[in-house]
Amino acid sequence: MTLIALSGELTDHGHRLVQRVYYEDTDFSGVVYHARYLHFMERARTDYLRLLGVEQATLAIEGDVEGLVFVVHRMEIDFKAPARMDDILTITTTTEKAGGAKMVLQQEIRREGTLLIAAKVIIAVINGQGRPRRLPEALGKKFLGQG
Repeated sequence: MTLIALSGELTDHGHRLVQRVYYEDTDFSGVVYHARYLHFMERARTDYLRLLGVEQATLAIEGDVEGLVFVVHRMEIDFKAPARMDDILTITTTTEKAGGAKMVLQQEIRREGTLLIAAKVIIAVINGQGRPRRLPEALGKKFLGQG
């Protein structure tokens, strides 16, 4: 398996990652525990960055004198339908906004086309001291598919 397949794929609209639901993701009833969806979405966001050529550890240390860190500031999640053990999920991530001191991402989790989760994720861009900082323009363009 190639690294690209493991990290999902970039699409015309953002990123797509396929994940299987394992026993550890479910509660006693065999349904995915609500907090596990956060794990699926975090993996997708991380792989999206990776495929864009953005190394978070490098940004935090070497980005410039201040460093650059992405942190989740806010999430709005709509739980539409449950996933179950052994389901194959597709997690998509698209960038709605990338500029200033934040990014706004839309994420969906689907099973065979059925929408299970819809989320709006607001990412704050901060420096190494935890203060807001502007997203470099070139990096913002990457997220918007312009760079």
